[in-house]
Parts: sequence; C-alpha cells; structure tokens
Amino acid sequence: MDKTHIIRRGRVLAIAATTVMVAVAAQITASATATPAAPRGSVTAYDDTYYEDAMGKTGPELKAALHRIISETQTGKLTYSQVWDALKDTDQDPANSANIIQLYTGKSQSKNSNGSNPDDWNREHVWAKSHGDFGTATGPGTDIHHLRPADVSVNSTRGNKDFDDGGTEVGEAPGNYTDGDSFEPRDADKGDVARMILYMAVRYDGDDGFPDLEPNDKVDNGSQPYLGRLSVLKEWSRQDPPSDFEKRRNQVIFDKYQHNRNPFIDHPEWVNEIW
Repeated sequence: MDKTHIIRRGRVLAIAATTVMVAVAAQITASATATPAAPRGSVTAYDDTYYEDAMGKTGPELKAALHRIISETQTGKLTYSQVWDALKDTDQDPANSANIIQLYTGKSQSKNSNGSNPDDWNREHVWAKSHGDFGTATGPGTDIHHLRPADVSVNSTRGNKDFDDGGTEVGEAPGNYTDGDSFEPRDADKGDVARMILYMAVRYDGDDGFPDLEPNDKVDNGSQPYLGRLSVLKEWSRQDPPSDFEKRRNQVIFDKYQHNRNPFIDHPEWVNEIW
C-alpha cells in the first residue's frame, strides 16, 4: 500500500470518528435538555381490591369512581385536637422517632410542640381552610391527607395563598418563594403539595355538606372553594414523583387513621387522566 493511499484512508477514518463523536454529543445534549416523560401507569397491591372500580377509567368517570372509593372507605375521622398526635406518627422522621419532618423546610424537629412559639411547628392546611370556609370541623378541616406539620412562622408566611411559581425567597425557609398572592414550596415538596390539593378536590365534591373543592388555573381565589394554579400543580406532580416518605405517610393514614388512600400517590399518572 503506497503512502498516498494510507494518508487518504487515515483521513476517512478521522472523518468517520469525528462524525460519531458529534452524533454522540448531540444525543447527550438532547437527553439533558429533554422534558422528563410523564409518569407511566404504576401497579400497586391495591389495584385489584381498593381501586378495582377505578381501573381502566379516565376523565370524569375516573374522578367519580375515586371520589366514591376514598369517601366510602374513610371510616376514621379525626377531631382537630386528634390531628396533633396523628401528625406525630404520619410525619415521623425516619431517622429519629422523637422528631417530625416539617413541610416546606424539611427540618427534623421534636414532636413536642404547642404551636405557640414562632419556632414551634403547627398544623398546616395545605388546602387553605378559608378556600371554601370549612374551618376545622371534622371533615376537610381535619383530613390528615392534607394536614402537615410546618414551622409556625413559615406557615404564617404561606397563609391562605394559592400555589404558583415565583416570588421572593422566604428567608427562614430557603427554596420556598412567595409574593402577594401565591406561594412556591421547595422542590422536594412540590409534588407532595400538588397531590394533596388534588386529593382534596376529589374527596370533597359537594355531596357531604361541605363545599365542592376544585383546583383552577388562577391565584388570589379568596374565600371561593377553589385553589390554583392547576397547570403549575400538574407540573409539580410530574417533576417531583412520590417519595418513600410520602408513600409511608399514605400507608400509615390508611392503616391506622382514616383508612382511605390518596390515589395520586399510588397512581400519579391519574393526575393527567382527570385534569
């Protein structure tokens, strides 16, 4: 083989190698910037029993079936004072049984609290009780699927605001943001918040003496039985899938307290099936 042929062959191989490298780099870039896929249909141990009447349904039929299931199986209903002790169990720190984990801050804090000091924890209504004016009567006001321990002052900062992206960072709870009409939780709590809100919208449908709670795509909903922003909540649920902590919490509520489940923790894909 003469020298000219060797040089030409070397150039061809170099071009081929460069082409492969460019293709691989493009594939890596595309993967890094692609929008994460929506959650696939999950399978749980409750599909053939608890969720049997909901399987295969979509849209309004799925929402109606889930409403019947989680309403009829909620045989345990707490008073507002009983919520204190229940949260010490449902939100127990897996690394320290003497503590709870706060919503919004993620801090581990002693279970001992009376909620009177700014650094204590108290009961946060994730679906703000003023949105529908249901107060703390047994029902939506004491449903621990949406009640979580939260730092007293951070809870006050959130107030009854709707949920949305943006605002100024909350100094006491980095990663959370707020403005005049909305609150954005830290990334680790975004999916939890979304699934709690959507649970409430399915559970309380206006047929049991309480308001018909519905998510909408607005903020500043005032005392209306609406909470937004739905499009953002859907995105949060997709971005932050159910964690082990959230799944354990769902199971403890089912086993020991209310005996119903949050279907969007078991089947997060149902969020898009309904909304």
